[in-house]
Amino acid sequence: MRILFAASEVAPFAKTGGLADVAGSLPRALADLGHDVRVVLPRYRRINPKEHGLRPVASYTVPLASWKERGDVLEGRLDRNVTAYFINKDVYYDRPELYGTMRGDYPDNAERFIFFSRSVPEVCRAVGFSPDIIHCNDWQTGLVPLYCRLFHGQDELLRHAATVFTIHNLGYQGIFWHWDMKLTGLGWDVFTPQGIEYFGNINLMKAGLVYSDALTTVSPTYSREVQTPEYGHGLDGVLLSRSAELTGIVNGIDTAAWAPLHDPALARHYSAEHPAGKKHCTAALRAELGLPEGQVPVAGMVTRLSDQKGLDILTDALPEIMSLGIQLVILGSGDERYHRLLADMCGRYPEQMRVMLKYDDGLARRIYAGADIFLMPSRYEPCGLGQMHALRYGAVPVVRRTGGLADTVAQFNPRKGTGTGFLFDDYSAPALAASLRKAVLVHRKPAQWARLVKNGMGVDFSWKHSAQEYVNVYKAAIEKHKR
Repeated sequence: MRILFAASEVAPFAKTGGLADVAGSLPRALADLGHDVRVVLPRYRRINPKEHGLRPVASYTVPLASWKERGDVLEGRLDRNVTAYFINKDVYYDRPELYGTMRGDYPDNAERFIFFSRSVPEVCRAVGFSPDIIHCNDWQTGLVPLYCRLFHGQDELLRHAATVFTIHNLGYQGIFWHWDMKLTGLGWDVFTPQGIEYFGNINLMKAGLVYSDALTTVSPTYSREVQTPEYGHGLDGVLLSRSAELTGIVNGIDTAAWAPLHDPALARHYSAEHPAGKKHCTAALRAELGLPEGQVPVAGMVTRLSDQKGLDILTDALPEIMSLGIQLVILGSGDERYHRLLADMCGRYPEQMRVMLKYDDGLARRIYAGADIFLMPSRYEPCGLGQMHALRYGAVPVVRRTGGLADTVAQFNPRKGTGTGFLFDDYSAPALAASLRKAVLVHRKPAQWARLVKNGMGVDFSWKHSAQEYVNVYKAAIEKHKR
């Protein structure tokens, strides 16, 4: 099968979140199954052509409103089995960040990603690649299925291509004012409630949901949640109407890259069979961050500081959490008010709390390895990768039972010795604190804790099973496209 994977970010080239991790690892897993997989993404400023060995291979033009824009295609490798195409257009992508700054989104994001979506089929034509599947991801590629249907249905290279659209986070939809319709090159006949219109605006996520041959989300529980008003972000009706074509598939992780037995960022290596090194990692993390030594558990978070990630209930619960005697380490950035709140809390609890307002991959790995407990109190979580990384590194998750967290963490049963973590249901500070208290009580029982940690480290989160599920979705999409 020939597969083009289109995403606005792909690790290791450019990353702001979990989409990049998926776009960097799923194509490799599909290639390992014997498929011809290519990825396409913008060539942002942070992607150095010399560093990644990129070379120019083609050029193309696309209409945009009343003019035409040229794009250049650079070619590189995601790995030895996966070709990567980069859309080179400095006026759109030569910027400090991918989507915006701390002050907000770039004001021309509609134009930037309409151009990207319009470019995806043109890259196929420019390089002579005829895909069986074009796999689109999130709102930045939402128009691709519609463009394929309206403008490329007779192209010899593209007319057989079925489209699959994956929702990584329905909370971000690419909503822009209706006058941006002129940039799309589409007729007003698609600006309807049945098309891409959304309360008088255009909605690029909705375009992908309506016009693709098949839909996926990144966990089975999230696929059910998005069909409800609580989690549907205004698109639950659209998703209900397409429930027969909607499949939830849990993300995998790159188990070679995330391996405490080999991770060069760690002070000591360890595994489920030889776990002693984790204690050294905990001591090293305390030393790195200036926390006092002790027998109390270390709780860690590596997260975006936002309401979605549960920062509101976490900050409300902090006094009670601190009363448990634990040490808390948080790495991440996000909403300014949480920057201020957490900095203030660090001042109040200097012996127990550290907050690093940034993202640092090496430090993130040392937190996974050094933490006893990993917190993810998310309001909603489409899949989540942090809990899988934590389990792999022997940090026990305390999570809210939602989305992919519900699908990947099993409640610990001390009598049976089964389960991998602790879950709570109510989205509230008391529910979070109560679940964390349960974890602390088990931590005081070394035999139970060792069993719990070993359970988590033994779970297989590789892409092998999930990649095959995507192949099954691709086959169904191809059959539907033929009809």
